[in-house]
Amino acid sequence: MSTAENRVADDWRNFFPERVRPYVESAPLAAFFIGMSSGFPYALIGATLTTRLAQDGISKSAVTAFALAFLAYNFKFLWAPLVDNTRLPIIGRFGQRRSWLWVVSVLVMIAVVFLGVVDPSQALFTVAIAAITLGVLGATLDIILDAYRIELLEPHQLGTGSGMHQYGWRIGATTTGALALILASNFGWAIAYISCAIFALPAIFVGVVMGEPKRHIEPVATKGLLQAFVEYFSPLMEFIKRQGAWLVMFFVLIHKIGDTLANLTLRLLFNDLGFTNEEIAFYDVGFGFVAFLIGIFIGGIMYSRMGLKQSVFISLILMAVSNFSFAALALVGHSNLGMAGAIGFENFASGIGGVTVVAYLSALCNLRFTATQYALLSALASIAGRFLTGTTAGGLIETMGYVNFYLLTTLIAFPGVILFWYMMRSGLADVSLGDAGKEN
Repeated sequence: MSTAENRVADDWRNFFPERVRPYVESAPLAAFFIGMSSGFPYALIGATLTTRLAQDGISKSAVTAFALAFLAYNFKFLWAPLVDNTRLPIIGRFGQRRSWLWVVSVLVMIAVVFLGVVDPSQALFTVAIAAITLGVLGATLDIILDAYRIELLEPHQLGTGSGMHQYGWRIGATTTGALALILASNFGWAIAYISCAIFALPAIFVGVVMGEPKRHIEPVATKGLLQAFVEYFSPLMEFIKRQGAWLVMFFVLIHKIGDTLANLTLRLLFNDLGFTNEEIAFYDVGFGFVAFLIGIFIGGIMYSRMGLKQSVFISLILMAVSNFSFAALALVGHSNLGMAGAIGFENFASGIGGVTVVAYLSALCNLRFTATQYALLSALASIAGRFLTGTTAGGLIETMGYVNFYLLTTLIAFPGVILFWYMMRSGLADVSLGDAGKEN
């Protein structure tokens, strides 16, 4: 870009308030559109597919079994090394990240169309295959887009870029779900799914406009099975050789347990407190969504003003304390004001954490292994909470009641806070960072 073009680009950004300008830089804007494309496959195999199957009269047991399609997102780190180490033939001349982005985006579009045209009432097994295929391809697209985003952003942009990505993801997923329902009511599910495939286009266009990330490091061609085997495990080996790596990995594993336990049981609480579907839709979906967006914006400001470590530490405290608000709601009972306060606080804290913690996980990556290391860290951050929720949460609620359960989730969240405080004081939070989080 020429000097004159840079001056024009800067001029239009000057129309925005100073605190907003970092969000309208080219790389964070690209992260927004990447997020839109990242969120839509998840929405189509989530609530949208559940609604479709229910409307077609499929049994509840069969509908819930489709949750297996989400397993790909939890285990995407297993094939992430292929994305890091494999250069695609022919199209690979446009760059490793862009070629993978374009090919997988097109495959996701085809999978969405395939899922849309198959009739669940006539071929349920085929629908299951289509949903799992979309889950695998959607998870693979996540691997690519996360790597592209991290390598596109400069270290000082990781906070605003993570925030814009969160904005894009939520808007992409929400818009996809709403559009699918509206189109299905008027034109049928096939047209709904085919139309929603266009949400893959924003990421494709970002690859065209932004080009190959400047911070991307191309892989060295492997020779022989032994070298390929070594390359597969190189991302993990590089990480665990860092000073304090095991402690960092333990922090990533435990820091979201309390938050995940609380969030995945909220609908049970709302149902038992007697909240109507309309109240849940307004407060949990509508009011909570606005609070989440505000939290994302505040998180970006915190990151830019306070730096990585301080902003992460404060967000961890806020996310831990937010669980206490649900204990208070359970104690008060059916109260719209109480629900608004609890949901608002929780989503506000989650929005801030979605910026700062995601930026921290991004900063931990080595630019040579961005796709694999981020996939591994993001999976590590969610798997413990999801496992405990599925195996123990229901029993704990029945045994100790909602108030004590949410007080317990608050306590469970604080070891992560204390551990990160220790990492800050000991210097491990700095020395364990990868080159993605360090200025050149």
